[in-house]
Amino acid sequence: MDISVVIPLYNEEESLPELFSWIERVMQANAYSFEVIFINDGSTDHSWEVIQRLSKQSEAVRGICFRRNYGKSPALYCGFKEAQGKVVITMDADLQDSPEEIPALYRMITKEGYDLVSGYKQKRYDPLSKTLPTKLFNATARKISGISNLHDFNCGLKAYRQEVVKNIEVYGEMHRYIPYLAKEAGFCKIGEKVVQHQARKYGSSKFGLNRFFNGYLDLITLWFLSNFGKKPMHVFGFLGSLMFLVGLIAVMILGAEKLYALSNGIPMRLITDSPYFYIALTTMLIGTQLFLAGFVGDLISRSNPTRNDYQIEKTIRCEE
Repeated sequence: MDISVVIPLYNEEESLPELFSWIERVMQANAYSFEVIFINDGSTDHSWEVIQRLSKQSEAVRGICFRRNYGKSPALYCGFKEAQGKVVITMDADLQDSPEEIPALYRMITKEGYDLVSGYKQKRYDPLSKTLPTKLFNATARKISGISNLHDFNCGLKAYRQEVVKNIEVYGEMHRYIPYLAKEAGFCKIGEKVVQHQARKYGSSKFGLNRFFNGYLDLITLWFLSNFGKKPMHVFGFLGSLMFLVGLIAVMILGAEKLYALSNGIPMRLITDSPYFYIALTTMLIGTQLFLAGFVGDLISRSNPTRNDYQIEKTIRCEE
């Protein structure tokens, strides 16, 4: 099969028939074999009934229905698991992503050798309350991830080689960082294509400021886990040792000042009367706790059954 189109959705009953007809028309015009996987993320409207109706009209339609709303990442995870095409396309169900972009994305994967191609909606029709936070978010994501050529990490329209989606785990709210997840899994040829963005035709946007703030927290989490997930002692042990050393030096300085004052007959208050003593002591205690946290983290990491799971692309006379 050439292409799997994975479409997560929530309350998009009005747009689904038009979207599928558009996708079908593009696929037939380019003679692609394809499937469309709709993931109904606990919609409260009649989206699932529409998907069932479309599945009776075409064998290319497949569907997954969640009992409740889990979010876009779980929907993509289940869609990726079911995808059979050698190229996997993800797009939103609100008709803001144009299926006309699919042939060009497909060629970039199959002909130009990209592992992942992300759409870039250079001209957007979203309100300012959405575009400004998005620009700030993307600038931060580029800096932290090291993928400097992407301008729109959160664009729903993306294309992947099948190997990419089968070797990454999308969880929580990590769908925003699939390029980063792919890079960490060893798929480093990541490209970008300027795509057409269309104004929403039906319904209303599900974007909220909580998604913006959650996005930053998820980015920091992903960066930390990618760099220190398998070696927590490297960060906690270092910070703990540093804080303990600073506290110890501070206590030694206070002790030296006291000894100097005693030896020269200079009146001086007790060390325990000084607030600096307690600050230094607290610093040493926090340092010890951080060091122990790193130690415990290492023990947990070593007991992880997947600690020796590695992404192997090819072998010669070896079992994978």
